[in-house]
Amino acid sequence: MSHSENRSAGRRGLRNRLTRRIAAQYVLALFTFVAVFLLCFFLGWQICASITWYPEDPLYQFLHLLLDYLPLTLGIPLLAGWAILTYAFMAKPLRYLDEVIDASEELVTSREQPVRLSAPLRSVQEELNRFREQALRSERAAREAEQRKNELIVYLAHDLKTPLTSVIGYLTLLQDEPDLSPESRARFTGVALDKAERLEELINEFFDITRFSLSSLTLDVERVNFSRMLEQIAFEFQPLLAEKNLEIDLQIPPDVQAALDPNKMERVLDNLLRNAAYYATPGTRILLALRAQADGVQVLVQNRGKTIPKEKLDRIFERFFRLDESRSSNTGGAGLGLAIAKEIVEQHGGAISAASADGVISFTVSLPQPLPQAKA
Repeated sequence: MSHSENRSAGRRGLRNRLTRRIAAQYVLALFTFVAVFLLCFFLGWQICASITWYPEDPLYQFLHLLLDYLPLTLGIPLLAGWAILTYAFMAKPLRYLDEVIDASEELVTSREQPVRLSAPLRSVQEELNRFREQALRSERAAREAEQRKNELIVYLAHDLKTPLTSVIGYLTLLQDEPDLSPESRARFTGVALDKAERLEELINEFFDITRFSLSSLTLDVERVNFSRMLEQIAFEFQPLLAEKNLEIDLQIPPDVQAALDPNKMERVLDNLLRNAAYYATPGTRILLALRAQADGVQVLVQNRGKTIPKEKLDRIFERFFRLDESRSSNTGGAGLGLAIAKEIVEQHGGAISAASADGVISFTVSLPQPLPQAKA
């Protein structure tokens, strides 16, 4: 049973307990009323029987009249008592309902103050306050996410302009200076190409923001040689690692098979290795390890670098969260890579986690096998 189903069952249990308590109180009140009424009638009968009455006594005539109409004598008080008790116990849940409605209206208009209900509604009060706290947390998270998104869009818009200006500037120079030496022309062309590639990366980040916000990921699952896939990805990273004076240590057993979406999983691993290369200390080694387990496979990406503080480590998979808050036109992304990686891994029915201590940063991806049915 899911968490939401457990919560719904718990709420139904609270309502059922309250209903049962009111019903039990109602039955107990009826039983008590009937017992007290019959006891009083019996005591009155005994008292009247012990008294010597005279026919001309008005009280005797009245009591004799009541005795002649004994069904009415007993029925009318019993019926009146039943009606009064029924009205009182019907009014009680209606008062509770009015109280809950008023509290719900307060939740809609203002959530600053906690809900206060009467003692019998203590469980309902606790549930409404949990809803209030959850709504406040969701509102804060939504505001923070929207603020980060807006800030990043501003940064990206600024960064789009920077490489575009450089591309236009160098292309204009190449056009206006036909007598440039081949070396200068090649150098300017290379710079323009680098800026154009950076511009493409930034545009792709805009597309990532749109796709991640408006659509869900769909898996195209197939059985692949996971060992060979990881080796290929590591080989493609060699130029980047060489540029940053890094090496990669592969601990990959041969011919490990896995059922997954290769394109989506490649994006996860590409992001983890790119992050490792970006934050690794130059001259160190990045570990890429594959472990075949009884219930699935596990991938470990580990590098040496600056230890990530716990408060940042707890948020590292949030949308638009960037570990390095400094921003330039040449580095940094939209803060979506790890969030999308987490989405992809969870779509596979797996889990991704991060750890950092003593200058070691580790990301672990666990994928269950056989793979559960892919989500649409």
